Amino acid sequence: MDAREAGERIELELLILTRHREMTSRGVRGGDELDRSAYVLLSRLEVQGPMSVPDFVEAFGLAASTFTRQTSALLRQGLVERTPDPDGGMARKYRITAEGGRRLTVQRETIVDGLTQVVAGWPPERRLRFIADLRQFNSDIERFTSRPWPRTASPRPQTAAVPDESV
Repeated sequence: MDAREAGERIELELLILTRHREMTSRGVRGGDELDRSAYVLLSRLEVQGPMSVPDFVEAFGLAASTFTRQTSALLRQGLVERTPDPDGGMARKYRITAEGGRRLTVQRETIVDGLTQVVAGWPPERRLRFIADLRQFNSDIERFTSRPWPRTASPRPQTAAVPDESV
């Protein structure tokens, strides 16, 4: 198979995967479901810390107007707050609020639960190989676009605890 055919097959599988990801996030309790852009931006703020609109532009390579619109929506929902630049710069930075962290955690848990069910029957070696292949694929894209996603040593930092509703 040549690289073009591989690209075509990967495109189709990514399209389907994206659709499945959207379906696994449904069912988030209490109307807490985040749209895809909110989920991505909050996830980035969680791992990187406060960011300005120019920081988002640099990280994602999209127009500033896109992030102005998205951060305005996040502000209205109380998921982020604007703060002075901790490094003393002129631009205001956005940081995730406790409510934003809570909703991100709730949605992530729903997604992780769905993915856990999918891979539960796989042998551990297959899971590890799949994770390694996905990470390599993402790393290659990041290198190609010069836009790496910051990764931590642990799978995910914890920003907010999911409330225990059994009380």
